[in-house]
Amino acid sequence: MTGFGKAQLENTAYSVSVEIKALNSKFFDANVKLPRLFMEKELELRNLLAEKLERGKLAVIVDFVRLEDTTAKMQINHALFKTYFQEFQKLSQEVGANPGELFKLVLQTPDVMVMQKDNADLTEEWTAIRQACLQAIGECDDFRNQEGQSLELKLSEYAKSIETLLNQVPQYENERVETIRTRLKQNMQELLSGEEIDKNRFEQELIYYLEKYDVSEEKTRLSNHIQYFRQMLESKESNGKKLGFISQEMGREINTLGAKANHSEMQKLVVQMKDELEKIKEQVLNVL
Repeated sequence: MTGFGKAQLENTAYSVSVEIKALNSKFFDANVKLPRLFMEKELELRNLLAEKLERGKLAVIVDFVRLEDTTAKMQINHALFKTYFQEFQKLSQEVGANPGELFKLVLQTPDVMVMQKDNADLTEEWTAIRQACLQAIGECDDFRNQEGQSLELKLSEYAKSIETLLNQVPQYENERVETIRTRLKQNMQELLSGEEIDKNRFEQELIYYLEKYDVSEEKTRLSNHIQYFRQMLESKESNGKKLGFISQEMGREINTLGAKANHSEMQKLVVQMKDELEKIKEQVLNVL
């Protein structure tokens, strides 16, 4: 389920901002970007995200900026500077470039000149980051809840449509029996070439075909699946996977109903049920 959350905390010493974007996914997959100072906390943050948001493809960006930093000092990586300088000098000679700006260029190269700080204790800063993360997660969860309410209405409508179509099936069943009876009788007359039909044998054959095409069990099971689907929708728990499984079972019953229908109008109802079920399957992927 998609979602978005953002939070920002600031005091006289530092500023923290957290942004979370969530996309649909069957599994939990988080891409977390943390400042280098807090890289060791990535696992802790991932566990927090998995606990609160459960599933989804997450993009999490944490920014941390010091507003006052009296303990920071400049440090140059001498070995890295020399390596870059020598390599750049070789390249300038090869291409005939002016080497006059090499010193400045090398100083601007990543990791050559860095700000160092005594990081003995970052407990307070990490606490602030964690607090901002919780706020962003809360916003993302609220976003999901709003989307979920709209999604619940859609899924309920689709399930109701299937139920309505299912309730129209019985009106064609008597006609279907007569159609099977007439067709079977015609076939037997053609085979017997005008001879008298054995009524007992005819009734036995008719019963066999009626049992073969009987859809009572499929109707009952499909109705039960629809009721269970509704129960899972109303549950406060995360039932996305269960709803997916139930929709698969609904599909099996609808397919069997279509295979046994042997009646054009019933087949039309089955096609419409399949159409509504595809809508359910598509939307269920968005449910946690």
